[in-house]
Amino acid sequence: MMAQYNRALCMEIERYGRQFIGKQPIDTIFMGGGTPSTYPADLLLDTSGTLRKIFDFSPTMEFTIEVNPCTVTPERLALWKEVGINRLSIGVQSLKDQVLQNLNRQQSANQVFYAIEQASGMFENISVDLIIGLPDVSASDWKALLNTMVALPLMHMSVYFLTIHEDTALYYKVKKQQVTLPCDDTIIDLYHWSIEFLAQHGFVQYEVSNFARPGYQSRHNKVYWERKPYKAFGLGACSFDGSARLQNEKNLTAYLNAIEQEQSVTTYYEQLTHKQIYIERVMLGIRQSQGVLVGELLDDLSADDQIKVKEQIASLIDHGFITQQHDHIKLTPLGLSVENTIALRLML
Repeated sequence: MMAQYNRALCMEIERYGRQFIGKQPIDTIFMGGGTPSTYPADLLLDTSGTLRKIFDFSPTMEFTIEVNPCTVTPERLALWKEVGINRLSIGVQSLKDQVLQNLNRQQSANQVFYAIEQASGMFENISVDLIIGLPDVSASDWKALLNTMVALPLMHMSVYFLTIHEDTALYYKVKKQQVTLPCDDTIIDLYHWSIEFLAQHGFVQYEVSNFARPGYQSRHNKVYWERKPYKAFGLGACSFDGSARLQNEKNLTAYLNAIEQEQSVTTYYEQLTHKQIYIERVMLGIRQSQGVLVGELLDDLSADDQIKVKEQIASLIDHGFITQQHDHIKLTPLGLSVENTIALRLML
């Protein structure tokens, strides 16, 4: 159903564009979800052409595509370049083939090296995703992985903590003790080691899970963390208009029918309350190395709630989890590894 879905996607984009006169300025595009690197050439050209009708593609725009290493070919790389893509986000996760198989990832370590080697000849801005805390990955394995990564032509790395979702293959393997997870203390120690190691090799941490060489921070992801508006298209796509969050239909047949009948594909709409805005400011703000403005946190809070927040901030500073500089509160190295807990402490 690729062609049918792509046609509906382009119709959704065109419908959105009807409300404007002239092309709209745009700073970033991110093609993600599923495996967009398998997008057939004719359909990708069709989608990018539709986007260009509605949006003003500037030479400085960041245009990212998520890439599965085993889908990379010279022909696809040339196609991505042709449509204006200038940043690749490659899902590496690990370089141990058995570990990748346990994650149901199709690629091999050799395919990862091939993908990065081929891509670096055409793209300067390459990012990789890695997962810390994978089963059967020792501390020495992880350090070897990062040693390998920093020697490659990369500009950005994302280091995510392993999350095991219920009813997945990995969940049952862990439950049956078929695979072994490293203990939490080991993971935290490796995380702090990784921050220092990557900094020594030119990758500066700018968010809890993200590291970049100077000038190569992900502009698209910063939009999310800074709560700026963004518009998403396609099945199950989530958007934010600055005050409300929206989600598209997640059922393919229902999505196609709604587009065909020129009906709205939005199935979820939530106007954020003052409390929800506060929670998002906390959760997204403290993830960033620049921290969050205290004044921004306190906006729209009652006098009593402002006192509670200030008391919590003082307590977290006293315990060494955050620092306050020029009205910004930021996580300390100790606070980085328990960021979720600190966010909860600051909740009302």
